[in-house]
Amino acid sequence: MQKAIQAALGAFLSSFTKTSGIDTTGILSELSSAFESNPDFMAKVAAVDKVIDEQPKLEELREYIIDLLFIHFFTDDVNKLEEDYLDSPEWEAIEEETLDRGTELLNVLLYLKECHDEDIEPELSDFLKEFLLVDEDEFQDEHRIYESVIANQILLESSAAEIAKVANGLAEDDEIKELFYAILCFFRNPYPSVAEQEEVLAASAQPETDLAVYQLLLNFNKPI
Repeated sequence: MQKAIQAALGAFLSSFTKTSGIDTTGILSELSSAFESNPDFMAKVAAVDKVIDEQPKLEELREYIIDLLFIHFFTDDVNKLEEDYLDSPEWEAIEEETLDRGTELLNVLLYLKECHDEDIEPELSDFLKEFLLVDEDEFQDEHRIYESVIANQILLESSAAEIAKVANGLAEDDEIKELFYAILCFFRNPYPSVAEQEEVLAASAQPETDLAVYQLLLNFNKPI
């Protein structure tokens, strides 16, 4: 497993333990083994699901871990397969089978991987316009999903408390609601000081998942 993914997974679980009081120390090695197991992607998904099934208190973390599993596959496993594997009927079938797995967090992780590969700094406007192409007619599904983020980019100039206020006011059926706070806080400053991280923690209405996802992004983005 690449160091950035290992760091992100470890920080994600550690943050959740710190804010929720639910011990996750025992599953880090199990999840790492699942990530590194059988090269068959669906076998890996089954292995991750098995770990979470045995720890029902961690259910809310399941799909974020699947996001990390996807990014692990795209950055590591795919290099061990045939060059055009992602265009193969086999992968197309896997995509169909996993349409309801993971979250929109995967898009952010893929963007950060691209930033690393191209040696550019992550920026919210770049993510929306150049990566998701939300201004293009053929990408209006992405525009709809990220509409609340698009409409609130000015919050990057505001406090974490203001971001939390807007996040809490989003409609329950907003597809980005659960990630809104962590994503905006991350892009507000991808390299925050300890004091800034504490501000993000203090302002969150859902610190268990907000801070876990926030720390996942910060650690995935760290130069290693």
